[in-house]
Amino acid sequence: QVQLVESGGGSVQPGGSLRLSCVASGSICSIYRMGWYRQVPGKPRELVASTHVSGGTNIADSVKGRFTISRDNANNSVYLQMNSMKPEDAAIYYCNAFIATLTADMDYWGKGTLVTVSS
Repeated sequence: QVQLVESGGGSVQPGGSLRLSCVASGSICSIYRMGWYRQVPGKPRELVASTHVSGGTNIADSVKGRFTISRDNANNSVYLQMNSMKPEDAAIYYCNAFIATLTADMDYWGKGTLVTVSS
């Protein structure tokens, strides 16, 4: 069984910074992709940023230049550094990973961490 556990959410003022962390654990053979999605009530979940095992990254236009994704392969971890935050960045942030185990390759999700941005 695989688990993704996020941490680092919280409240920040506009212009502030937060760093989210996610650790994958369990019967993991390989992690092909790790990333972050976010969702606000009434809207679909959207990709914020992802990073492939090859090193390639994909970052949403709405956060380019402000958010940075990084990954620690040795520790099955992914991080999201969020700078110059805006009220529209407020959401529940979910860690996502495409993981190979002995039985299947599939997407896994964390439970989410709440980020609020307000003055």
